[in-house]
Amino acid sequence: MSFSDPIADMLTRVRNAVLAEHPHVAMPSSKMKAAIADILDKEGFVSSHEVVDDEATGFKVLKIGLKYVGEHRHKRPVITNIERVSVPGQRIYVGKDDIPYVLSGMGIAILTTSKGVMTGRQARKLGVGGEIICKVW
Repeated sequence: MSFSDPIADMLTRVRNAVLAEHPHVAMPSSKMKAAIADILDKEGFVSSHEVVDDEATGFKVLKIGLKYVGEHRHKRPVITNIERVSVPGQRIYVGKDDIPYVLSGMGIAILTTSKGVMTGRQARKLGVGGEIICKVW
């Protein structure tokens, strides 16, 4: 099955799995998806991520462990919302001074820059701009 926007598919899978309170979510892997999952893991939005070989299909699969807080009945997801900003039909680029703050610093913006995929905070620190992939809070 071909997707016109695999990153949006990844974010939708994560959003749907969080709403359904699943412990983990799996999807086809790519370097960009693995980099986004690594940032989400480092920032504490997910519990784990790993790329494994699917023996049935022979392709690599990205498995993301979702993170929740609270007791069983009062369990809340750490990811409140995750939204795609730059889409294939309308790319959104920002300079180093225009990188958005998400929820006054409570969330993160994930950017792809000339130095790699990173958070908005890291891009501001390095003084580089780039394409805003998504926002997570």
